[in-house]
Amino acid sequence: MTRARRTSIARPRGMTLIELLVAVAIVAIIASIAVPSYSGYVTRSKRAVAKSALSLVADRQEQFFIDNKRYADDLTEIGYDSETIGVNDNGQAVAAGADDRVYVVSLDDTSATTYTIEATPQLAQADQDTACGTLSLTQAGQKLQSGDGTDCW
Repeated sequence: MTRARRTSIARPRGMTLIELLVAVAIVAIIASIAVPSYSGYVTRSKRAVAKSALSLVADRQEQFFIDNKRYADDLTEIGYDSETIGVNDNGQAVAAGADDRVYVVSLDDTSATTYTIEATPQLAQADQDTACGTLSLTQAGQKLQSGDGTDCW
């Protein structure tokens, strides 16, 4: 029995430069879509932390009002360590000058019957969230922002 000899054409192994360039282009296109979307998500999630901090301070102000028949003049009267507090991206109160703060929360325009709580973006959040800027909450529940964004609250 005779065996036919196999003639094989040598196939190149590996990728050609063109295939590599196409793969790099595809990855670049996907990254150019994904990175801005992810960055926007991170900015919105940090904004949610600020809204939560504003609500917490408002709750404490309302409890203070029930107990004292007036609103607190600063955050120390409602149990915080200083007149302004920082909030990190986990929603925890930190020092207003801490390196991991994303917002600084303070009371403004306080009187016996009114207050405004402000959350001012800090560090990278200040650069990324220019559309909304400083978020504010009043004793009447009015939600404001310093920027001209439409989807801040």
